[in-house]
Amino acid sequence: MAVPALSGSAVGLRRVLARFPQELSLAFAYGSGVFRQAGAAAEHGEDNMLDFVFAVDDAVTWHMMNLRKNRSHYSFLKVFGPKQISNVQSYGAGIYYNTLVPCNGRMIKYGVISTDTLIDDLLHWRTLYVAGRLQKPVKILTQNENSKLQAALIGNLKSAVTAAFLMLPESFSEEDLYMQIAGLSYSGDFRMVIGEDRSKVQNIVKPNVPHFQKLYSNILQDCPQVVYKHHLGRLEASGIDKSPEGQFTQLMALPRALQQKITSLVDPPGKNRDVEEILMQVAHDPDCSFMVHQG
Repeated sequence: MAVPALSGSAVGLRRVLARFPQELSLAFAYGSGVFRQAGAAAEHGEDNMLDFVFAVDDAVTWHMMNLRKNRSHYSFLKVFGPKQISNVQSYGAGIYYNTLVPCNGRMIKYGVISTDTLIDDLLHWRTLYVAGRLQKPVKILTQNENSKLQAALIGNLKSAVTAAFLMLPESFSEEDLYMQIAGLSYSGDFRMVIGEDRSKVQNIVKPNVPHFQKLYSNILQDCPQVVYKHHLGRLEASGIDKSPEGQFTQLMALPRALQQKITSLVDPPGKNRDVEEILMQVAHDPDCSFMVHQG
């Protein structure tokens, strides 16, 4: 199936990447400048800002090299040097952005995150900030042979499928699944309540179903709860296990931070019950899917 592409893909993106220090464990581009979106974003697809994330093993060294090459990209923080920039990077979601940067005739922004912080977010969903972006189609530009990172990238996709299954009814369409996955990282995003286009998730998924299929087809083919007819590009839910036992198994497979959020909704402070015990209670609750969404 032909996948719609924008001029901000492949060669153009790699030309941008060539402007930066190449000591990267992972670099990817994402957003409406790379993948077509429906709605308002589609009108300016070719002119939208290009968004990048660079994962680096040594943030201080990378920022030092980037300050030499691209000093003008940085705010006033550049006067404090690479160590202070790396300290600022460690706050919040662990990513430092340079934004509104003119590059090769386009406006770009790029975030820098340490490889260890990225792996932690992919495995445990500590903030779901970068992990959430990687649950949706992105354009991988370079990736080194870090087996821990590769395993974490796959684990993040599997966790996204598990969380989506818990929130979906027994039967659903392939598009329903991708809508649920794409919405995961927006569930707790205040921008989706004030200011952002509420149909953003639908605008992301509908024009990009083939990209989602490419991302999730191997996981779905290995999943006993669905029948994924790859040659037809179609998924059939054969009855997601909504028994307490089935839901408990899925809850226990969720990333640690999400399990903790769910347990904090159920367990009053001070009781200090075992996480496994609380998740078993959630698995028996008719509002299990709602609690996962709240988490």
